[in-house]
Amino acid sequence: MTLVSLNAQDSSPLIDQIVRALQRLMEDRALRVGARLPSIRAFAHDHHVSRFTVVQAYDRLVAMGYLQSRLGSGFYVAARPSAPVSEVAWQPDQSIDVVWLLRTTLTERSTKPIPGAWWLPASWMEVTGLRKSLRHLSSKQGEFLTAYGTPGGYLPLRELLCSRLTRLGVPAEPGQIVLTSGVTHATDLITRFFIRAGDAVLVDDPGFFILFGGLKSFGAKLVGVPWNRDGPDTETMESLIREHQPRLFFTNTILHNPTGSSISQAVAHRILQLAEKYDMMVVEDDIYGDFHPGNPTRLATLDQLKRVIYVSSFSKSVSAGLRVGYLACQKELATQLCDVKLLTSLTTSEINERLIYQLLAEGHYRKHMDKLRTRLQGARQKTITRLEALGYTVHAEPEGGMFLWARPQTQDSAPLARLAAQQGIMLSPGYMFRPHQETSPWLRFNAAHSDDEAIYRFLENDHPSLT
Repeated sequence: MTLVSLNAQDSSPLIDQIVRALQRLMEDRALRVGARLPSIRAFAHDHHVSRFTVVQAYDRLVAMGYLQSRLGSGFYVAARPSAPVSEVAWQPDQSIDVVWLLRTTLTERSTKPIPGAWWLPASWMEVTGLRKSLRHLSSKQGEFLTAYGTPGGYLPLRELLCSRLTRLGVPAEPGQIVLTSGVTHATDLITRFFIRAGDAVLVDDPGFFILFGGLKSFGAKLVGVPWNRDGPDTETMESLIREHQPRLFFTNTILHNPTGSSISQAVAHRILQLAEKYDMMVVEDDIYGDFHPGNPTRLATLDQLKRVIYVSSFSKSVSAGLRVGYLACQKELATQLCDVKLLTSLTTSEINERLIYQLLAEGHYRKHMDKLRTRLQGARQKTITRLEALGYTVHAEPEGGMFLWARPQTQDSAPLARLAAQQGIMLSPGYMFRPHQETSPWLRFNAAHSDDEAIYRFLENDHPSLT
């Protein structure tokens, strides 16, 4: 007797079809609490599927709380708690804050236009190499599947990163590199090591709001350095250093988030002069560097990791889910930061690190980035054209990457972003990228997510309620 209907022509895997169908039967009370499901063998026979498929589906339903497995007896419909009361919906007159934007864009990213996103579309990512690497890794024997990784991270990956850094003009050895769970983890380790409550820290203004939130959580006093088309305003920067005596300067130098511009060599030299003069460390976030088509200036190249702590990640270019990043610095400091890593998060995932290693070593990553740079160039040009046709001013035409910093004809973009959110369009208003959320007329657009016509239909309206 068939319990559910399966469709061999459906693009969904049979396991998913079985899980969804049984869920509906249980939620509709067609299968009541305590009812015994057909045995694995019987279900497989009646529905013409493999026993392995049934095992996987049943196990997934057990994990989801729909079924209960009784040893030697079979699978039974489990009692489940009543559905929770729906959360209160976001109110239109509420200001868009950082946490709300993060939560909403991450939970509703498949249903809403998200020109304010900070990642690439899933369809743009290279999954063939990932699948191949996963298959290869699953066939290997070793403790890495179940054991902790090593303190500094998977050694072959660190060795490969040394070669990559050398090609950038930053000679390093494996002992100078610590693998992390992305750039956010790397900056967290640095902050824990250097910063105490009340310490002043220089940051880009505008800059990345997640960094700001992390620094504030440690009690740091954020001091924004204005960002020009060629990087930080070094004249203002020196006066801020004299006034606040910061220990660190966090800066995103190449294809800067949110403006998309990159630091010039002259500005880079001046920053390093100031760091030396005032005994300050510089954290260079180069997460978008591989998106640049050329060989841009890097602080780490000029400084040779004396005062610069270099951080980067593969979460934007390969997979946000893998969360593999790294930091590179002086060897003694790297050892100390590795100790902080051990004390706060033990080790990072060697499985993920091996996957990234294989993608790099086998050439998948290089080919993937070549395609991404070309695709992003076309998307940027189209987005700039559309925005300028609507009267928007683009801060600077980036040489690569996904971000555009554009200004509508307004002094404050926050009301526009709130109105867009009411209509299901997720924008990133400029105030979110300022250290203390000061008013800003700018909006950040991700060109890879800006091809939905609904975005431009909204933007071209007059919106009289905002005037």
